[in-house]
Amino acid sequence: MGAKQKIYITRRIPQPGIDYLSERFEVEVNPEDRVLRREELLEAVKSADGILCLLTDKIDAEFFDAAQHLKGVANYAVGYDNIDVPEASRRGIPVSNTPGVLTDATAEMAWTLLFSVARRVVESDGLMRSGAWGGWGPLQFIGGDVSGKTLGIVGTGRIGTAMALKSQGFNMKVIYTDIADNPVLDEKCNARRVDFDTLLRESDFISIHVPLMESTRHLFNTDTFKKMKPSAYLINTSRGPVVNEAELVQALKNKELAGAGLDVYENEPAMVDGLADQVNTVLTPHTASATEEARTNMALKAARNLASMLEEGVAPPDCVNKEIL
Repeated sequence: MGAKQKIYITRRIPQPGIDYLSERFEVEVNPEDRVLRREELLEAVKSADGILCLLTDKIDAEFFDAAQHLKGVANYAVGYDNIDVPEASRRGIPVSNTPGVLTDATAEMAWTLLFSVARRVVESDGLMRSGAWGGWGPLQFIGGDVSGKTLGIVGTGRIGTAMALKSQGFNMKVIYTDIADNPVLDEKCNARRVDFDTLLRESDFISIHVPLMESTRHLFNTDTFKKMKPSAYLINTSRGPVVNEAELVQALKNKELAGAGLDVYENEPAMVDGLADQVNTVLTPHTASATEEARTNMALKAARNLASMLEEGVAPPDCVNKEIL
């Protein structure tokens, strides 16, 4: 019996995923609970047959040059803008992601941000904890209604669709922008596909669910903020660079929109100067998928994808470059 193939996991994930791989392969896990520095990452993957990486890892030509024995890359995320997929394909290396298992968790987080910013939960919680609240007043912490309002969905993939479907309990009007009609939303929510400018003008809440591509980078900027209602709220649980953070800060200062709920940022873990000072924001640290079930299922999905690449030499269930196999 030959030596087991080697797996390197770039940061500790939920144990069931590690256990699944350990039954089949020789597994090494980054012992530090932090993102590896570039030189550490390149050194760690030199002898690896398979990599289970995170969206915080840059997987590019330099990485592939270092990982001479690499047969597959499993990304512990739905998005894979951290990976140079064309370069992986050129080298015949399959790449997978983890769709489906975090759909509801992420949609629920988008709703959490929506309600929190609309009802000024963080501001009022801070006042209560400070001990400075002087009692009820009719003009305190007035926010925005949700029921009966218009929800604009930018991108109706799995998560955008789930976000929109959850609006039914609040009798919201749903509009969306995407490259094609969404029959599920059209039927179940009586939704309407509109162009981007119409969505900006009509929405009371805009929730972003697009992947990061050149066409979506800084999709939300000074021009788009000016087209939004001053009473509207922006929610982003997709990728940080879809929103121009500095221009969002200026729009919030200028009261061009009522508030923003963000779970992702342009240059994580940093925020742009001034964002933390805006009281009409709710800012969470990229935790949309942070439920026990979602994170565990992500780990198992990534592990199974990687195992299929190494054991069977076939396209894994969630391969993003199947054409190479």
